[in-house]
Amino acid sequence: MSTISANKAFNKIDFLRLMMLSREGDRREGILLRQSKGWFQVGGLGHEALASLAFSMRPGDYIFPYYRSRALMLARGMTNRDLALAYYAKRDSSSRGRQMPGHFSSRKLNVFSVPTPTGANLIPACGAAWGMKLSNDPSVALASVGDAASRQGEFYEAVSFAVQENLPVVIMVEDNKYGISTPTEKFLPFNLGIINPEIVTHVNARYAEQVYEAGAVAFEKARSGGGPTVLWCDLDRLGSHTSSDDHRVYRDLEEIEEMQKRDPILLLKQELIASGELTEDEFDRIHQELVKEVDEDYQWAEAAEDPRAEDVEAANFGEPAPALKPPLAAGQKTTMVQAINQTLRKALEDDPKVIVFGEDIEDPKGGVFGITKGLSSEFPKQVFNAPLAEATIVGVAVGLAAYGMKPVFELQFVDFISPGWNQVVTNLSTLRWRTFGDWKCPCVIYAPCGAYLPGGSLWHSMSGEGYLAHTTGLRVAMPGAPEDAAGLFWTAIHSDDPTFVLVPKHIFRKQAEVSSVDPVPLGKAKVLREGADVTLVTYGNCTELAEDAARQLEGEAGVEIIDIRTIVPCDYETITRSVEKTGRLVVVFEDNRTAGFGQTIVAEMTSVPERWNLFLSPPQVVARKDVPIGFNPIYEYAALPSVEDVVAAIRVTME
Repeated sequence: MSTISANKAFNKIDFLRLMMLSREGDRREGILLRQSKGWFQVGGLGHEALASLAFSMRPGDYIFPYYRSRALMLARGMTNRDLALAYYAKRDSSSRGRQMPGHFSSRKLNVFSVPTPTGANLIPACGAAWGMKLSNDPSVALASVGDAASRQGEFYEAVSFAVQENLPVVIMVEDNKYGISTPTEKFLPFNLGIINPEIVTHVNARYAEQVYEAGAVAFEKARSGGGPTVLWCDLDRLGSHTSSDDHRVYRDLEEIEEMQKRDPILLLKQELIASGELTEDEFDRIHQELVKEVDEDYQWAEAAEDPRAEDVEAANFGEPAPALKPPLAAGQKTTMVQAINQTLRKALEDDPKVIVFGEDIEDPKGGVFGITKGLSSEFPKQVFNAPLAEATIVGVAVGLAAYGMKPVFELQFVDFISPGWNQVVTNLSTLRWRTFGDWKCPCVIYAPCGAYLPGGSLWHSMSGEGYLAHTTGLRVAMPGAPEDAAGLFWTAIHSDDPTFVLVPKHIFRKQAEVSSVDPVPLGKAKVLREGADVTLVTYGNCTELAEDAARQLEGEAGVEIIDIRTIVPCDYETITRSVEKTGRLVVVFEDNRTAGFGQTIVAEMTSVPERWNLFLSPPQVVARKDVPIGFNPIYEYAALPSVEDVVAAIRVTME
């Protein structure tokens, strides 16, 4: 098993062998695929010289690679057997067979798991680099991306954040001139004059030594506080985009033949032979050795254990967070906003790794709702304003968390999550599962949500929990009282998983006396009111509707109100115990009805025979109509659940 570990001196003969090993692995996978052994292959042919960057890296540095980084992975310390296991999607591969080949990952080597959506690794790389800077860690983050992805919005956000914060990050653009079949020359921001040339270093990446020298300068600049470098690497993709592509369809044969003359392996071989450091016979001997080695590695990998079907849900979440008593005093009168502020203050005080980041959250504003009021003044090295860039907010949380910090980040409104959605579904929610727990992303993203406050309109009044609940790998909570807000935040901050805490705006300034301060586990509902006739399940702003409806029906029906508090996981045990008593169920929620979480509750409660047999009448759902919230209050209240709707639903179950 051949590998050249990083931090050794750059030796051209050894490096030629490493490039040849990478190439032979690519070649072998192509043969195996044609033999119907395997399902997919993505090659790094022509990109091998970029591996010389590894020789400027230290063990503490991080790599956020690209799916053509095969040679770079070998140089970093992965073995050809590691890559063979990944090709066959075996149980002992880095993803346990959950990712395609070329989607490298290693927590031990600080190689962040490659996401398929191109460019989605860049902002997390900046998040890790920010963590290094905040921790006074002299490490560097290297992020690699294809040239076509330099038109992704996240590329611009990553470069902007890197420059803004003067981060120790090197962003390598592997310019092979094609985005699958589309020539990229007219699309590249470098060619359009959009990227500041002062941060860009052009490299002819067909020559390993030139890459090595440019990389050494970029890494030293980053390490010494000089900030980021964009390495624009000019090279050729010597093969098709993937095994599902044939570049002969869109490339002239003359072009293909001409670029073979620029093969980095051929160029280094010619240089070494010309200098007398290598002979043709020695080259052939090395090649034959590698053919034999790679053959043995892939035969070994083919016989390795396959994934187990029973592991399909494994590592979707970590262990449940410990339920700890939140930093709130019983008997005090407070609001959710104040309780959250108090909890964040204690978290910042206890742990310097807690970082709070969001739009307008620094003093004197302290957030548009005052949630972070006073925190930046007390903790100026932990509380920071974010740019108006939700992808940056979520992506930086991913990178910071992966690096080992504890992000507690604010989205100004949950309605504004859309620009950050790529990071939510690509990295935040999948990182643990796609690496079988090797990487994790413990962080808290919180956002004000919901309506019943006239004048919010479409993008200030939605609740949004349905999208998040549907996204696997996320824990989702929505408190209905100050003590629950403090408890859920405190548990989420100490959780090992990404957790969204949605804060309902209509009731988050409602003052209440804290009767008791108990730990609030994720996945534990709260009985707000006892009753014998109907179980009413709700959360967030709708707890107020539920209370009003129950009061209206006093003497007519005994309504038991359950605030689930946590949407994922949901406490079906508490709901079931209540329905055992009442035989009736009404679910009230503020999200739109179709595919809303309330429908999930009804489905779960009626699909289990033992639960179905408890019901005396059909469960009812009360939700927002399947329309957005309008600006005029007439539209808003016409769309939202009302007390009258809840009362009517309860009466239906009593018939």
